Amino acid sequence: MHAVRSVNLSISPGEFVAIMGSSGSGKSTLMNIIGCLDTPSDGRYEFNGADVRALPPRAVARLRNQQLGFVFQSFNLLARTTAVENAELPLLYTSPRPSSRERKDRAVEALTRVGLGSRLDHHPSQLSGGQQQRIAIARALIGRPRLVLADEPTGNLDTRTSLEIMALFQELNTAGMTIVMVTHEPDIAAFCGRVLVMRDGKLIRDTINVAPASALAALRKLDEETPEETI
Repeated sequence: MHAVRSVNLSISPGEFVAIMGSSGSGKSTLMNIIGCLDTPSDGRYEFNGADVRALPPRAVARLRNQQLGFVFQSFNLLARTTAVENAELPLLYTSPRPSSRERKDRAVEALTRVGLGSRLDHHPSQLSGGQQQRIAIARALIGRPRLVLADEPTGNLDTRTSLEIMALFQELNTAGMTIVMVTHEPDIAAFCGRVLVMRDGKLIRDTINVAPASALAALRKLDEETPEETI
């Protein structure tokens, strides 16, 4: 049985797309194909006009490193390194490799962009889950990718932190970043401009969300509904 079959899909620059479906629906496989982590056994996948299946492995690795950014549910941060060192990690694998000064400057720029400019020298254990996910997002952005792929980026986060991360993604998307995100949560998908639903390896629904919900508005509403604690 094929994990993904008969999927005909095109994603345009500047879109914010959610991929939904139950376990085993094929959404993670589809994400891996889009991210050049898996190679389809049949069919054609083009990225920026290039047939990925026709590229040699080294070219695929270069495409993945230089044009794609990845955000994972589990953060995947190095515990003994600082926020800056975690964020600059992808640049160690680029060719030609930027100088240490340029790597740090770009890491600081990416961390500042995600709101962690004052936490540059903190280690993951010194930061909240939301802050750790922001480091992961900064790491995804440091290569200045054409596309960011996020696999359940709010899966380990509470409601408030999830909204903060979605507000950041919406801000990045408004600035022109293309984002494709896997999620199980309909309320998270509501913040995206397009929702794809997978079932049994097939794309069964492709819906344009004309008026995505605002994560910032949801945060404000949450603040209004949550009484302040008194000591």
